[in-house]
Amino acid sequence: MVIFLVIELACTPPKASITLKSAGGMEVRAIPYGGIITSIRVPDRDGRFDDVVLGYDDPGSYITNNAPYMGAIIGRYCNRIAKGMFTLDGQPYRLATNNGPNHLHGGNKGFDKMVWQAEEFRNAYGAGVIFRYSSPDGEEGFPGTVRAQVTYTLNDRNELIVDYLASSDKATPLNLTQHSYFNLTGAARDVLDHEVTINADRYTPVDPTLIPTGAMAPVDGTPFDFRKPVTIGSRITQEDQQLRNGKGYDHNFVLNRQGEGLVHAARVYEPSTGRVLDVSTTEPGVQFYSGNFLDGSIKGKSGRLYQQHFGFCLETQHFPDSPNQPQFPSTILRPGTEFRSRTVFAFSVDGTRR
Repeated sequence: MVIFLVIELACTPPKASITLKSAGGMEVRAIPYGGIITSIRVPDRDGRFDDVVLGYDDPGSYITNNAPYMGAIIGRYCNRIAKGMFTLDGQPYRLATNNGPNHLHGGNKGFDKMVWQAEEFRNAYGAGVIFRYSSPDGEEGFPGTVRAQVTYTLNDRNELIVDYLASSDKATPLNLTQHSYFNLTGAARDVLDHEVTINADRYTPVDPTLIPTGAMAPVDGTPFDFRKPVTIGSRITQEDQQLRNGKGYDHNFVLNRQGEGLVHAARVYEPSTGRVLDVSTTEPGVQFYSGNFLDGSIKGKSGRLYQQHFGFCLETQHFPDSPNQPQFPSTILRPGTEFRSRTVFAFSVDGTRR
């Protein structure tokens, strides 16, 4: 069945609002500034629709106050690079250190702060928007001109498909992700009762500045074992050095996979509404972040103050600090090659009341 979707384009860039609506009523809104997803409305087990991502009512607020990167496309390199330095083909490069001693999410003005060109489309698989941005050689210290394209597609199965495509005229590190904060209750409360499953036998422990130590450690016997459903809050306050380092969960998980292609990465179930989020990806890792640095200083939708743990992120990605960790999967994009990646956010409902 070909889904019928409505695409509405309102206002002018960078705050133009693009709305995708499925036949079943699911709605996704995005803006060209940062390719930000500003709203995702999905039903609960009683058919009531709520917005399940954090953000602002006014698109202009993303421009003036989006320190948490809510809903944004992250690049040129998502997550952290140690000390803002790496060496590529014998050439040292220095980047902004905008997260303590480290480089985070592309620097002072990463892809999340750029105005992307937007083009709507419909096809046999659904409808959506293509965002394009050309990052010039030397931007934020990175080599090469990178032409990036991110496509959001909404289909009749309540799946939001995110496709990434990029090329470069020089060798450069590249690591792209989508940084939406989810709260499946659709309400102003924490997500500690959400049940999380992550398809990973290993994770990458971090130092106190959240840079991977280089190890890929087993989750067995640790608070990072989400191979069976566990609520976010059940172990987040345990005496564990890794939890202390991240002030909660802010860690990359090494996804279990055989070969390439999509693999199921994570499942999140919210018991009071029955909402379920399944995430699949072609990426080797997923950063699970439990909103530890939200502190009540952000006034979001409907005037809500976003307190600690009011949202969670599942950032599909290559591993943090890969340019400095040769044992990790490579993030180097070279001329004549293309970076291609897909992540699927699938929403459903568990009708059983527990």
